[in-house]
Amino acid sequence: MKNPLASRKDRAIRALWLSELALILLSVLAAAWIRFINDPVNHQAFAEHAFIRGLIVAVFITGAMAAFGLYQVHVRHNRMDFILRLALSFAFGGMALLVLYYALPQAYIGRGVMAMSLLIGLVGVVAIRLLVMHVFSTDVLRQRVLVLGAGKNADLINSRMRRDSDRRSFVVVGFVPVPGQPAVIDESLLIDPGQGLVELAQQLQIDEIVIAPDERRGGLPMEEMLTCVQRGISIIDLSTFFEREAGMVQLNVLDPSWLMFSGGFDYSTPRRLSKRFFDLAAAISLLLVAWPFMLLVALLVWLEDGSPILYRQVRVGERGQHFELIKFRSMRVDAEKDGVARWATKDDDRSTRVGRFIRLTRLDELPQLFAVIMGNMSFVGPRPERPHFVELLSEEIRYYGVRHCVKPGLTGWAQLRYPYGASVRDAEEKLKFDLFYVKNHGLVFDLMIMLQTVEVVLFGRGAR
Repeated sequence: MKNPLASRKDRAIRALWLSELALILLSVLAAAWIRFINDPVNHQAFAEHAFIRGLIVAVFITGAMAAFGLYQVHVRHNRMDFILRLALSFAFGGMALLVLYYALPQAYIGRGVMAMSLLIGLVGVVAIRLLVMHVFSTDVLRQRVLVLGAGKNADLINSRMRRDSDRRSFVVVGFVPVPGQPAVIDESLLIDPGQGLVELAQQLQIDEIVIAPDERRGGLPMEEMLTCVQRGISIIDLSTFFEREAGMVQLNVLDPSWLMFSGGFDYSTPRRLSKRFFDLAAAISLLLVAWPFMLLVALLVWLEDGSPILYRQVRVGERGQHFELIKFRSMRVDAEKDGVARWATKDDDRSTRVGRFIRLTRLDELPQLFAVIMGNMSFVGPRPERPHFVELLSEEIRYYGVRHCVKPGLTGWAQLRYPYGASVRDAEEKLKFDLFYVKNHGLVFDLMIMLQTVEVVLFGRGAR
């Protein structure tokens, strides 16, 4: 079954992770050699378990890098942002290692070896990233893409993926107009098919053709497209292209047949069991760590604005069923005294002082861990909405109900990729990422989202 997550871009990210994992492991071995260069006896003793110790360091550091968003497939960081995230990754990874060494002294590598290995690893990771940026700044390793179509659908590639960072894995060679359909693409990007699509693709050394006409009926050169496939040129439609390259399902060009036949939607018994086990393990582990903070938040809410401390609200869950969601109260008691549901807005004047802080840090959502344990929610999934908003959005946005085929989550792909939604348009944009998740969810994807949520909390993105 096709899996859009297994694209060239994903394989490149995995290769980068393996390279940096190996680099940090080698950094530990190099640091040990430097530290014990005049002490062969201790070096020999260290070398007996050097590989395992080095691998532990590498896993912790690259895990921290993942948590700070340095292995995100669809996101690029500027230079200062990257340096900050990398420094924080090594700092937090180092602190996590110290906790491990306290619990498991046998894994300890020594202060000198640890300090040198982290320094060598930091320099090495910067060097690898600079090399990768240099290599991918050229078109040598990019997929050469030809777009069949020059109308509004084809122009979505330019409007939604216009930045260079969005096109790191491919280069659009040009757009081929479909006879009888209006072209809105700039003339400088148009290509005359000349002798035919097959000859054009070979002449331009095309790797992939994206099918993006405004109207498909009777307007596609099916015989030529079949010949291209036989000659090793990939043919995909625009929906699949956006799913693979942008991590979203583009609603503008979506039709039910693509949703049904494009793969994904794994709700098999093994997947349900693995997701439930993941939810329980993650929720219980976080609850064991977070309970002192929960008591502190409850005290602060009560001291500022009295009771109730908790805020209860009906939300829509899996298959449209309602459940009661519990959060720490972050708004005044009379925030909705007229009974009318409202979206939260930036700098919402209904929020209390403690409420603004706990919303920014996501501490207000910690009581939802009990909903995960009870099975009403998942740790990762689309954000649960209130029935009033679901009814409104289902009328305004096509396919909105598809997001309810999985349990709602504490965090999710849409929360990572799009800020807090406070309008119908925001909900439509978030739905593009929610649909991508419900089609492609899996244990590894859930773990990646959970790690990257750490970055969202620490940098305060998307909170209101």
